[in-house]
Amino acid sequence: MASLPDHPIPDDKTCEQARLSRDARFDGLFFTAVTSTRIYCRPVCPAPSPKPQNVRYYGSAAAAEAAGFRPCLRCRPELAPGNDAWQRGDHVIARTLKLMDSGAFDEWSVDDMAERVGLGARQLRRLFVERLGAPPISVHTTRRLLFAKQLLTETTMPVTEVALASGFGSLRRFNAAFLQANRMAPRDLRRHPSATTGDAITLRLGYRPPYDFEAILAFLRGRALPGAELVDEHSYARVFGTPDAPGWLRLSAWPGHDHALRLELHCPQPAQMLGVVNKLRRMFDLDASPQSIGDALKESPVLRPLLRKRPGLRLPGGWDGFEIAVRAILGQQVSVAAARTLATRIVQHFGTPVTSPVAGLERLFPGPELLVDADLRAIGLTTARAATVRGVAQALLDGRIDFRSEQPLDEFVERWVALPGIGEWTAHYMAMRALSHPDAFPAADLILRRAAAGNGPELSTKALTSLAEAWRPWRAYSVMHLWRSASDAAPPTKKKAA
Repeated sequence: MASLPDHPIPDDKTCEQARLSRDARFDGLFFTAVTSTRIYCRPVCPAPSPKPQNVRYYGSAAAAEAAGFRPCLRCRPELAPGNDAWQRGDHVIARTLKLMDSGAFDEWSVDDMAERVGLGARQLRRLFVERLGAPPISVHTTRRLLFAKQLLTETTMPVTEVALASGFGSLRRFNAAFLQANRMAPRDLRRHPSATTGDAITLRLGYRPPYDFEAILAFLRGRALPGAELVDEHSYARVFGTPDAPGWLRLSAWPGHDHALRLELHCPQPAQMLGVVNKLRRMFDLDASPQSIGDALKESPVLRPLLRKRPGLRLPGGWDGFEIAVRAILGQQVSVAAARTLATRIVQHFGTPVTSPVAGLERLFPGPELLVDADLRAIGLTTARAATVRGVAQALLDGRIDFRSEQPLDEFVERWVALPGIGEWTAHYMAMRALSHPDAFPAADLILRRAAAGNGPELSTKALTSLAEAWRPWRAYSVMHLWRSASDAAPPTKKKAA
């Protein structure tokens, strides 16, 4: 079993200092519960500070609620970013939380989840209570209720749709659970909901500072696929869903100085809304703790100046695993621009046309069922690349490979490199972008080997792998820093399509 810190939340002294100073760097890393009011808050809550003797600290919202506290209506715990101390790496808790994010709990029991991560149900419950302060079902329910609370506060969605969007198949069960957690009925919370924009809703997605949104947009902009997504200097937009019920979204910085992104979302099927939000949080790495990452990487003389220059650099994920796989295959031994050109042709020739109110969003990226027999050589792919894409599509359809978010990194890489045309670089790149695995590391990458060498001779793959052992479990973030440093130093000409 992969390791997890025994104390992934700060000590009481640090929590007290963060609470009194309302330090946003600790938002979501712990919650403050007040015994006199029976309310729990974020450390950034603007309410007057309670007396220290009335304060209790909890590592998760679920733990606070399990202890009998209800969420604050002023600081709104549902807006806090997640705690990546629980979510990172391959520990069974992290893997189970990833399963929750993917919606598996809507169909599976705790026994099913435990079997998926290789434990007994009793042991999984014990680990959750020990580390998160509540059993898996309570953690899952708290997450759904906090999302429902955000929808009730920020949108005009009917309560029935809110129940569906937050993962409750029954309005009666939703009302009962919400009343128990919040001491009020859902309708009582909706006093002054925010206005909608057309048929889209607007939500706030919080993060911990510093957050380099410009850098993540720049990374995605160089790889954007016309027709399926639009990326400019200020926002990311995409069309998604099915041809019969397409949705669209736009993500931009929240106005003012709030540590949040602004999501405009049109999702025709409410039951998919929480999954879309979770996917965006992963794709834009909103739950990362830059302080933890920086503390681990700053010991490296290679990375220390890069961290000082860009302390808020994050790990940009991808919207869809198969899309990332195709992009990675196209990017083998060619430039980013060349890979983007080929990927754009795939979208235009094989993508499904859809109708969207956003100009330029008009096609869905083709799934494996559309590319498994496609004539990819006709749009410029080499025979080998075309065979690899079709082979991956067939393997996905057969179930030999997948993008299950909870699978360990080594298992993912081993299964993918068994396919013809997929090497270690491609598999690790996919793990970085499709799984957002923080320790993925495409060590064979030429740009990485040059950037990590500094002014010295280019490192071998073996030498870079050895050097990067000290960067675990955050090697994927070292990749982003090294790639960015190479990009800042000089415009790339020939490199893999990272």
